[in-house]
Amino acid sequence: MNAAPADQIRLLDLQAIDSRLDQLAHRRRTLPELAEIEKVAADHVALKDLVIAAQAQLSDTTREQTKAEQDVEQVRTRAARNQQRMDSGAVTSPKDLENLQHEIGSLAKRQSDLEDVVLEVMERLESSQTRVTELTARLEHSTVVLKEAEERRDAAFAEIDADVEKVGRDREVVAKVIPADLLKLYTRLREQQGGVGAARLAQRRCEGCRVEFANADLNAIKAEPKDAVVRCDNCGRILVRTAESGV
Repeated sequence: MNAAPADQIRLLDLQAIDSRLDQLAHRRRTLPELAEIEKVAADHVALKDLVIAAQAQLSDTTREQTKAEQDVEQVRTRAARNQQRMDSGAVTSPKDLENLQHEIGSLAKRQSDLEDVVLEVMERLESSQTRVTELTARLEHSTVVLKEAEERRDAAFAEIDADVEKVGRDREVVAKVIPADLLKLYTRLREQQGGVGAARLAQRRCEGCRVEFANADLNAIKAEPKDAVVRCDNCGRILVRTAESGV
C-alpha cells in the first residue's frame, strides 16, 4: 500500500487522539468512586438487613413484654380476689381457709417470678431499642455517603464525557482527510495491537513495540519509497517515517 507521507504522518495525530480516547474510557471504567460505590452499596444492603432483623427482634420482645405484664396482672388480680375473700369472712371452713392461704402464698411466689421475667424482658427490650437506634443511624449515614459518592461519580462522568465529545470531534476532522484504505488498515491493526495501529520510527526504534532495528533492517526501510506504507517486522504496526526518523 502507498500513501502520501503527509497522510501517514496524520496517522500519528489520529493515533494520539485514539490513545487519548482510550485513556478517557479507561478512566471512566476505573474511577475510584466506582469501587467506593460498590463497597458502600454492599455495606448499605447489609445494614438494611441488620436493621430489619433488629426491628423484628424489637417487635418480638415488645410482644413478649406485653405478655409477661399481662401474666403478672392476672396473678395479681387473682391474689387480690383471694385476699378479699379471706378478709370478708365469707370463708369460714378451716380447711377452705387453709387452702386459700396456701393459694395466696403460691400466687405471691408466682407473681414474684413473673415480675423477674418482666424485668429481664425489659432489659432485653432496652437493648433491642438501642440496637435499632444505632443501626438506623448507621444506615442513614450510609445513605448520605452513598449519595455523595454517586454525585462525585456523576460529576466525573460528565467531565469525562465532555472530553470524549470534544476529542471525538477532533478525531472526525483528522480521520476525514486520511485515505480510506489507509484508515481501514490502521483501524484493523489498532484492534489487533491493543489500541495502537501506527507508530513513529524514532532513533532506530519502533515506538509501538520499542524494538530497535538492525542496520540491515534500517537500510531496507530507507530504501522504501517515501509514499510506501512500511510495517514493523516485529509488531506489524504501520511504521511512520518523519523528518526526525533519520531515514
